[in-house]
Amino acid sequence: MKNTVNYKTNDSILLVEEEQQLEMFEQSKNNLKYPRREKRSISNKTFELEKPNEATSNTMQKIQSQNTAIERKFEMALIQAGFRYCKAGQLIEAIEGNPDFVIPKYRIAIFCDGDFWHGYNFDSKKIKNNNEFWSAKIERNIARDSEVSYGLKKNKWKVFRFWEHDINKNIDACILDIKKYIEENYTEEKYKFTFVDLFAGIGGFRIPLEELGGKCLGFSEIDKYAIETYKNNFWEFKNNEEVELGSITNIEKLPFKNIDLIVGGVPCQSWSVAGKMRGFDDPRGKLWHDTIRVVELNKPKAFIFENVKGLMDPRNRANLELIIESFEALGYNVKYQLLNSYDFGLPQNRDRIFIVGIKKELKANKAFKFPLPKNKKSYLHEILDGFNKDGSRLKKEIFDPKELFGDKIPMGRNRFQKTNEFNDFFIFCDTRNGHTTIHSWEMIRTSKREKEICMAILRNRRKKIYGNADGNPLSFKDLNVLIPKLKESELVSLIDKKILKYIDGQGYVFVNSKNSAGINGIYRIYLPHSNIFSTLTATGTKDVIALKNIQAKTPKEYKEKFIDEIIKTKEYRSISAREAGKLQGFPKWFAVHKNENLAKKQFGNAVSTTVIYNLAESLVSTDIFKSEKK
Repeated sequence: MKNTVNYKTNDSILLVEEEQQLEMFEQSKNNLKYPRREKRSISNKTFELEKPNEATSNTMQKIQSQNTAIERKFEMALIQAGFRYCKAGQLIEAIEGNPDFVIPKYRIAIFCDGDFWHGYNFDSKKIKNNNEFWSAKIERNIARDSEVSYGLKKNKWKVFRFWEHDINKNIDACILDIKKYIEENYTEEKYKFTFVDLFAGIGGFRIPLEELGGKCLGFSEIDKYAIETYKNNFWEFKNNEEVELGSITNIEKLPFKNIDLIVGGVPCQSWSVAGKMRGFDDPRGKLWHDTIRVVELNKPKAFIFENVKGLMDPRNRANLELIIESFEALGYNVKYQLLNSYDFGLPQNRDRIFIVGIKKELKANKAFKFPLPKNKKSYLHEILDGFNKDGSRLKKEIFDPKELFGDKIPMGRNRFQKTNEFNDFFIFCDTRNGHTTIHSWEMIRTSKREKEICMAILRNRRKKIYGNADGNPLSFKDLNVLIPKLKESELVSLIDKKILKYIDGQGYVFVNSKNSAGINGIYRIYLPHSNIFSTLTATGTKDVIALKNIQAKTPKEYKEKFIDEIIKTKEYRSISAREAGKLQGFPKWFAVHKNENLAKKQFGNAVSTTVIYNLAESLVSTDIFKSEKK
């Protein structure tokens, strides 16, 4: 056996040479220390196995299927060559064969194939023990490798397969093969326009702009983890002309000539409800001043900036007008509009304001117009990992609105809540009521009397006779009028069940009294046939997805089925980072951050790529990037 030293950890690594691999199958009379299977199947054929000896068993257990010595060696070579790579499991959508390394920018899949296991110069006669089984296994590996490579190539991936002996003999030649492929196939094409990516995040603007023929001159971002994801997906391995600009607060005149477009999602927390609407009083709000300054110094032909819809809130109207006036004073015609990701083919209810400016002096072939909503609608089941999509589309029941709401349809219903259909989601809330509202007293064992008490509190808590708050504590005296023969012990029982709580000197209120807080950490559960999910945010969401659909004929049956088939069986979960990426329209090849929570945060901060594509396409079609001054 050959020992070598790991250049990364200085640990001793066992490299099993081909001859030693073959010797492991020699039969011995020694008893097996670690029992192994006596039967194994390959391609639906079962083989009887002779027991290996103890030494063979111990050696076999040291052979790794992942993170092998040759993989670690190849990884170091990639790093030294300056390649940005990831593991196949980091991609938005899994690709065939689980390559050892992926270079997303160039759609390259790399396999480090062990000589013996993948059948280099395979000769079944050399296998002396369990020959029939091991021959079938290795032959299947050879066939599978061929199938995987074919599938990847068909999906426009470049496949490199390097043999173990080639990696050990001349790893530099392997790396050179990859470099040559990139240099020959990714020569700089003629681009239609240039752009600078401010507040770049993980590249939500960049992906559609490059698809439209744009060339990125430089990007600005300060979050080190976002930069890591951005570079893994877009950064060149070779001499890179693109400039990493750092913080926008330090950007002055940029080192580029004739910038066509500046884009960015200006940090939005200071304008959102979640950010307490502090506007320019928040340091993040002041970044608009830097954005305006960078535009003034560099005078791009156009710009696109994105922000939360809170910037259009009446409380922020003066701030929005100040931003618009500031850009107009620099010589730009400025338009803004609210666009929703749902209208551009994504199953996400995400409203964002987009501010577009075009130099007044430029001659356009046609006027810029914001894109119109598309007819394509998507559904959650289309982006869910591991969900059986067959038959997932449901034919919805149509109702008379009175069957769902009685004589009064509740206010505040959005365009995704029809008056004649079941909602596609259930809300966990003790302070509202509806055909898809789940209360805490419906989720645990409570008596009919306890349910009546809770519903009496729910119906009366907002009435002005009990106070002016949006939810008033109700005293025992008040409740005794509403609920005949009420006993304090009945209220104490509901307190013990953590449904009610008592406020000294005031009365009884629900424990779960804040709508958006939900119950037990969940606010909404969306069914797979829903064509929306709630707005993704950097701080996460209390909304989750059900793992199966339900159908019913009545509102009562709909709710009961949901509780029995989804809640009680826990057929729901949070969305994954990859699913969040799909909700934002990121492509299949995009590599997410390896930390799941960070990846979710990054997608929550990102822009929806399909919205940017349609918006930028409208801008490019004016031909202003080709035009001269009027």
